[in-house]
Amino acid sequence: MDKSDSRRLSVSLVDVHADRLDEFRTLATHVEAILIRKDYGRMEVIRDEALPLRFYAVRFWADAAAAERCHGDREVQALTAKLYQLSRVMHVVNGVRPAAALRLQLDDRRAHADADRRVGFDRRVRDVGRPEGDRRKGDRRLGPRRQRDSAGDVDLVGAARRARENADAAYSHFKVGAALETGDGVVVTGCNIENATYGLTICAERVAMFKALSDGHRVFSRIAIVADTESPTPPCGACRQILWEFGGNLEIELANLEESKGKHQLKNLLPLPFDARLL
Repeated sequence: MDKSDSRRLSVSLVDVHADRLDEFRTLATHVEAILIRKDYGRMEVIRDEALPLRFYAVRFWADAAAAERCHGDREVQALTAKLYQLSRVMHVVNGVRPAAALRLQLDDRRAHADADRRVGFDRRVRDVGRPEGDRRKGDRRLGPRRQRDSAGDVDLVGAARRARENADAAYSHFKVGAALETGDGVVVTGCNIENATYGLTICAERVAMFKALSDGHRVFSRIAIVADTESPTPPCGACRQILWEFGGNLEIELANLEESKGKHQLKNLLPLPFDARLL
């Protein structure tokens, strides 16, 4: 495709929340107008005849460079963030994604086809009795990839549980895992990493965010945080500030090793935040 045609095609499956259909239609119209006005390409939104709340957003990019400019456009990013509040989005074709990421997507499809197999970077979810803080040698780690129970459903808590196994918590023995979902459906994970000087210790939430930013992601929808506690373990103040700074009003799901402990909006965990608007 790179050699034969410089144009790209992207297709997203969008399941709109039942009470947000009118907002979605208005939002789609705005996005279509921006793509044409800024010469990024064009977009068609096609409704699924069998499922009234399912749509296919087909973007015809002018070229790969135009797609890259569009993804970095703040106006488009703001609309994308709103789209994730109105619907569940799954990208089924991405003609401008790097080859390595495409390979991870294919690996994930194999994992979905046989959920009990240890495929690619998959590791078992449950701790089978290793001492706290003891890291298993030679196991393959969970990478920034999608973890789904079914099509269109990202298993964010499962990814966070797996990430927790990689925690280096030699001092506190308190392991935490986090999984951050980006605007295009990629899951980036993190775990807490402790240091003998304590002050250099970094939390799982910040590890996930910094990994995502360093990979070029700039739009985020939600994050799951997992710890082995009966009560929910919310992010610390420093993590709340970082998540707000780069992710805005994220949905935050708190869970332990067995079940979800609730969902929160970041604005409720960090009221009156300090950000660039105050500078």
